Amino acid sequence: MTTSAGATTSSSRSEILPAQKSGHDTLYYLLAVVFGAAAAWTDVKISADEHLLVTALIVVSSCMLLGFLRPSRPWRWVLIIGICIPVAEWLAYFVLTEKPTRAQVYESFLAFLPGIAGAVGGAMARNTVNNLFAEN
Repeated sequence: MTTSAGATTSSSRSEILPAQKSGHDTLYYLLAVVFGAAAAWTDVKISADEHLLVTALIVVSSCMLLGFLRPSRPWRWVLIIGICIPVAEWLAYFVLTEKPTRAQVYESFLAFLPGIAGAVGGAMARNTVNNLFAEN
């Protein structure tokens, strides 16, 4: 379809990625909670020597995936996934026999940093792909 200015609309062009629909992000929010729970479980259960990097890897990769799939407002993925880790530390202290130290509780808030990098990087990658393969 051609507009009065001669530009083609998105309905006639073939896209590499499917078009983003507004709304209907419930599946992505549930996916973010699942990823956050996986990162939180990893943070609580893996030994203290290795868990920082494994938790950061899960957070950055899941935020990058969600940022790529839904690039508008990538901070929401950081917030959902990142808040799961301190909540899990708190629950582990009161419910489980795991008793994290004060330093472990404070370091759990550092999960927001790789999350920010992943979500913004995923959103930028999606915008780059959309710009590279857009027909003019």
